[in-house]
Amino acid sequence: MTGTMKAAMRDRYGPPDVVELRDIATPTPAPDQVLVRVRAASVNRADLDYLTPRPSFTRLFIGLRAPNTRRVGIDVAGVVESVGAEVTRFAPGDRVFADLYPCGHGAFAEFACAREKAFQAIPDAMSFEDAATLPHSATLAFQGLRLRDGRTPRPGDRVVIDGAGGNVGPFAVQIAKSMGAEVTAIDHPTKLEFLRSLGADHVLGYTAVDYTKTGERYDWILDTDSHHSLFAVRRALRPDGVYVTLGGTSLPIVAALTLAPAMSRLTGKRMGLLLWWRPFHGPDVAAIADLVVRGQVTPRIDRRYPLGDVVEALRYVDEGRPCGKVVITV
Repeated sequence: MTGTMKAAMRDRYGPPDVVELRDIATPTPAPDQVLVRVRAASVNRADLDYLTPRPSFTRLFIGLRAPNTRRVGIDVAGVVESVGAEVTRFAPGDRVFADLYPCGHGAFAEFACAREKAFQAIPDAMSFEDAATLPHSATLAFQGLRLRDGRTPRPGDRVVIDGAGGNVGPFAVQIAKSMGAEVTAIDHPTKLEFLRSLGADHVLGYTAVDYTKTGERYDWILDTDSHHSLFAVRRALRPDGVYVTLGGTSLPIVAALTLAPAMSRLTGKRMGLLLWWRPFHGPDVAAIADLVVRGQVTPRIDRRYPLGDVVEALRYVDEGRPCGKVVITV
């Protein structure tokens, strides 16, 4: 395909203001690639972390002085426009979605191009907007509630979702409830009614209550953005309890990588970073889509922005204000 398209791009690290909408050449798919006309995309905390970057040591992997990848956006849903000669699973007109995190990003654009294996078909009953909310955040939530050995929360287990009101948290609350868990959802006090609407059994505002100091004990803690020390979290776990963190600033991540394995062996409590994350893993995506189609998980969309307002959308998420997902419509 020839011509130009509008795409969100950046040349340097920094806040959302470093992103700008540019006219660039529309990609032509390679033999194993699919070109998708974007209908919807969604903003993730990972998009902001990649802009800054956060944690800072990730510069070692994504570009020391400037980002290696200038494209922006990872969650995408749209319609196949054209396919490469070796593509067998999709044809023009198919509805697909993907997490472009492993593929160089580029969801915030009129077209997205990636290898065929990056995409999955959108269920007929699912809208483009709902599909666009799922690839990154819902997969993290699903896998954060399952250990390498397949263990998940059991019916009746007491589960904490810390940071339950943002991108990953609303999916995690609903997935844990679908497993039969008793869920405590934690976020800013302004989001407590939203957390109740997700089905949480208990809600806590983190500015008023520190769950690690209440004396309550839990079977599973999923932390979407670490702000507590591992020693504090350990006190809040029952024997054989599980603590999984999805990320945070440099110090909590380093602690989760270095201290957590030793603490797990000494205490019998499983603690650490979600190192077994498999982006947009097919069987997990299918399981998540089934929960959505059956109504056990409902994507919660806070706001919608047109592609031309992508900087405002990124800024809104960066401020931590959304209750659920922010969608970019194209």
